[in-house]
Amino acid sequence: MRTPSWLLCAVSIALPLFVRADACKDRDMHHEATSADQPFAFNCTNPPLTYGEVNVVWYDAASKAPISKDNQSRVHQEHTWILILPLKLEDSGIYLCVIKNANNCVRIWMNLTVFEKHWCDNSRRSLPNLSDDYQQILRTGPSDSLTCHLYFPETCVLGPIMWYKDCKEITETRFVPVEMKLVVYDVSAEDSGSYACAAQLTHAGRAYRVLNSINVSIGRVGNERRIPKIIYPKNNSIEVQLGSTLIVDCNITDSKENTNLRCWRVNNTLVDTYYRESERIREGIETNVSFPEHIFYTVNITFLEVKMEDYGLPFMCHAGVSTAYFMLTHPAPDFRAYLIGGLIALAVVVTSVLCIYNYFKIDIVLWYRSAFSSEKAREDGKLYDAYVLYPKPQKESQRHDVDTLVLKLLPEVLERQCRYKLFIFGRDEFPGQAVAHVIDENIKLCRRLILIIVPESPSFGLLKNMSEEQIAVYNALIQLGMKVILIELEKIEDYTTMPESIQYMRQKHGAIPWRGDLTESSQCAKTKFWKRVRYHMPPKRFPPPVQRLKPVPCNFPAGKETKMGLISR
Repeated sequence: MRTPSWLLCAVSIALPLFVRADACKDRDMHHEATSADQPFAFNCTNPPLTYGEVNVVWYDAASKAPISKDNQSRVHQEHTWILILPLKLEDSGIYLCVIKNANNCVRIWMNLTVFEKHWCDNSRRSLPNLSDDYQQILRTGPSDSLTCHLYFPETCVLGPIMWYKDCKEITETRFVPVEMKLVVYDVSAEDSGSYACAAQLTHAGRAYRVLNSINVSIGRVGNERRIPKIIYPKNNSIEVQLGSTLIVDCNITDSKENTNLRCWRVNNTLVDTYYRESERIREGIETNVSFPEHIFYTVNITFLEVKMEDYGLPFMCHAGVSTAYFMLTHPAPDFRAYLIGGLIALAVVVTSVLCIYNYFKIDIVLWYRSAFSSEKAREDGKLYDAYVLYPKPQKESQRHDVDTLVLKLLPEVLERQCRYKLFIFGRDEFPGQAVAHVIDENIKLCRRLILIIVPESPSFGLLKNMSEEQIAVYNALIQLGMKVILIELEKIEDYTTMPESIQYMRQKHGAIPWRGDLTESSQCAKTKFWKRVRYHMPPKRFPPPVQRLKPVPCNFPAGKETKMGLISR
């Protein structure tokens, strides 16, 4: 029955200013009529507003005061519920529920009427036109069900539900209680009549008796409007890992007057009955949300542990004459995880290989040259592996160090131990040859240019005043594209004082700094400095050319020093 407009208007005007009409929207006016001396609960919901962070407050419209939240109070609020334990005649009136979230505000009204009713006592009649009896229909056929509408918050514990017909406890085997329902098999016209469901409710240590009266009529199957609709499952499969826990909801929409049984079955047997011993798979408690035109029901099934026998077995959700199922399947291999893992592993391997190669690059290259060098002589028209160009400092100490490196250590390590052939000006030219001609002709016969540099001094004229060095560097950098090995005999802090050609070579090829002293201990080809020099040198030639010095392999320790006089120009 719809609420008279004058009643809703009058209540709205009477409410205090704490519920502003311009801020909240009126949604519904619910009429509830129930008998005194039993528990009453009403849940204030407005899906989807009450899902999430919301504030719900109940008010007594008459007193303009919020309902107490003390659970010891006879009338109090618990979450979104209003609880009256038990009802009294003076509780009749209008109650208001205000739902607020960050963006919306909704007001829901409830008109509660409490009256005297004496169950199964026809001598004491209730007021006319007042009844809390539920009207339900049993459809003729193999089976149908009645629903006991006992909905209370979780703090209320319901005991076993007892079912009655015409004031007598039902004992026939055709009637099977299942949770909040009474399943009736072989429904016929004789099953119409007055039913009741009763249970003991415990809240905060106090016990109450709650009872629903149900008037049952008999109908026929076939009314399309009353066939429930199962939204999920949809005869689908669900991938799940063996041994995991799983909860599946059966979502159903049904008309308000329907009393269909909603349950889960497997092999045409109720789930709770089929798994009675192990209780590994259980049906959950049914919940519902009321809408203006229908009721949305949810009943779930819980797998505490998925086993092999569950795969491929249809688990059926029943809602009256409607059914839908789902089947469990093994999850398909997640190739994306393997692919991502493989790419990450490959990236790690490649990065590690590159890091290892960069760290041991010189040793790897030198080992490869030693292991896979060809014995065939190179036919590139070159006679020398490197042309050695070095300055002539005026300082005696610098001149001695340069001569020792160029005329003693380089021949000992690169020529004797590593079988390279060097052209060192001041040692290998023929007397009487013009300097410019010697350098220009011989540098063309070399594969590398080794350039020794020391810090600039006032008398240091490398590549500035000496034309032969200018020619050599010009040929090496421009005409021949020769690779340059730049060796710093002493640490050079600032290259801006150097000639531009030296700066260019330092930027393009880098420099190898000398480490250690110019003694016998510096004559081993396997030290870090000489490895770097050998790395930039061309691969060794086999067989070695005829030289003035007896060759010694690179992996042999240095022998006796070859006594040489320092040749000066």
